[in-house]
Amino acid sequence: MTASDIDRRNFLSQSAAIGFAASSQLFARSTQAANAAVSQKFKMRFAPHPGMFAASAGRDVLDQIRFAHDSGFTAWEHNSMPREDVAVQERIGQLLRDLDMKMGVFVAFADFEQPVFAVKNDAFQAKVLQAIKDAVQIAKRCGAKYCTVVPGTVDQQSIHTKKWNRYGGGRLAEGYQTANTIDLLRRCAEIFEPHGLVMVLEPLNWKSNHGGVLLQRSDQAYAICRAVNSPACKILFDIYHQQITEGNLIPNIDQCWNEIDYFQCGDNPGRKEPGTGEINYRAVFQHIHDRATQDGRDFIMGMEHGNSQKGKSGEAAVIKAYREVDPA
Repeated sequence: MTASDIDRRNFLSQSAAIGFAASSQLFARSTQAANAAVSQKFKMRFAPHPGMFAASAGRDVLDQIRFAHDSGFTAWEHNSMPREDVAVQERIGQLLRDLDMKMGVFVAFADFEQPVFAVKNDAFQAKVLQAIKDAVQIAKRCGAKYCTVVPGTVDQQSIHTKKWNRYGGGRLAEGYQTANTIDLLRRCAEIFEPHGLVMVLEPLNWKSNHGGVLLQRSDQAYAICRAVNSPACKILFDIYHQQITEGNLIPNIDQCWNEIDYFQCGDNPGRKEPGTGEINYRAVFQHIHDRATQDGRDFIMGMEHGNSQKGKSGEAAVIKAYREVDPA
């Protein structure tokens, strides 16, 4: 073997070693990047809903959940779960377990037209209690702990004609309506309690979305939950609705804290992602996160709003908006 052959062999060996080292470093960097992308979860359990990422993930709700997971979300909200086929409910529950994501709320019962809870009416009560029993089975299939209850409207039914009279006529006094509501909620709680499930009562605003509903204010929801006195009856504090109804968000959250089990959000005006309206979501989310961490609590924050922009770019804007307000 000549000296030139030895030099060539050394050169090739060194080149191969350098190339292997470079490729190893490149693989390591790419692996680290992939792992970082997977592990880059939001600190808060923000929960998107069906359709929010349809342009990016397609129409299949399971693909939308996978997209949400890959984007860093650790929860999923599905208000319309009772309308899904049983098989779909089960597949959603299994996928959420596989991805280690929490299932947020679905709507167990909601009425925006009649005083279902406010008056004593056998037909109303039977309807509510059946919906609650159905919700137990739905929750088992999809892995939910929480479900929303909207307890109808204030009483505007004439006590003389027994006809619905939205704009006037005799009606029960507010105290009697509240007492009737508490009584029916206690019956609902008795159904949920053995299963470890929680109905969360959602106060809604009269000014922009749901005029006439019985439950409007956070203090009102707090008093009702205290009166029901059950771990199965708590508050869904929707930051969007309460900004419109009462403002003073952080102090009201603090006053209701022990009865709140779930949050939802949306900016105002417009009910779109944080940063599109007037609410200082960075401060509100930070406060909730800090207090929850101190108390050892883990809230889901349902993203119950629309996208301010259409298409994939609009969906990317939603994700970016939540990155900007995720607590430090």
